[in-house]
Amino acid sequence: MGNTDTPFLIASAPNGARKTKADLPNIPITPAEVAHTAYECQQAGAGMMHLHVRDDEQRHSLDGGRYREMLAEVRAAVGPDMLLQVTTEAVGMYSAHDQMAMVRDLVPDAVSIAIREIAPIDVDLNAVKAFFEFVREAAIAPQLIVYSPEDVLRFNQLVEIGVLPGEKFPVLFVLGRYSDGQQSDPVDLLPFIGTSSYISEWMVCAFGARENACILTGAGLGGHGRIGFENNHLGVDGSTAGHNAELIAQARDGAILMNRKIATGVQAKQIMQPQWS
Repeated sequence: MGNTDTPFLIASAPNGARKTKADLPNIPITPAEVAHTAYECQQAGAGMMHLHVRDDEQRHSLDGGRYREMLAEVRAAVGPDMLLQVTTEAVGMYSAHDQMAMVRDLVPDAVSIAIREIAPIDVDLNAVKAFFEFVREAAIAPQLIVYSPEDVLRFNQLVEIGVLPGEKFPVLFVLGRYSDGQQSDPVDLLPFIGTSSYISEWMVCAFGARENACILTGAGLGGHGRIGFENNHLGVDGSTAGHNAELIAQARDGAILMNRKIATGVQAKQIMQPQWS
């Protein structure tokens, strides 16, 4: 369980790695489009942006130059009061080495990292430990992504053997990514709850039309929520959302009804800080 006295942090995930304008015409792809979306989402209650960049053909990319352009445009649009997080997502294209190299080159304020991608069973754990020591020394805020209870067990192991050099870390629980039709349900959250004593704060993202129900279940249990077209583009009434901010506003209003205050960007930075050793 989380702490319901902690402000509810809403992170916007406006595009992800896979959907293109052929899939969803109003999905923001370019830095200018994402910057405009970030401003709209900030006004709707998001304290954090989860950012992906694409190449000229809208394909997923971990290019540092593209990230720098995106970060500059988004920061100019939202000002200082929003946490900007990049992703290391592999999408079957990038190795653990590639992901670590991007973070070392970019040195972002915050980064999301999937446990199963950065630390598969055959990885060089010494290299992963050195990477996370760099993340600590560079004051980068990592969010560790888990897709299953098995991923949580791997996360626990990495903390216990010192590969993750700290006591507690922010974690993202992903619901529905590997289910039939990528559809999640609030009950999918339950196997994650109470599975680790090494989690400082946890966040939920949920694929499919019941995204908002899953997010608000997390809010009621003291967690936080990542919301947007990366995972779902439907409102609670089943209609296609005109923009990401509509989905943010739904979750904001629901969380307020659950007596959760909405986190600012400054509070987001505090919530997403690990407890390093």
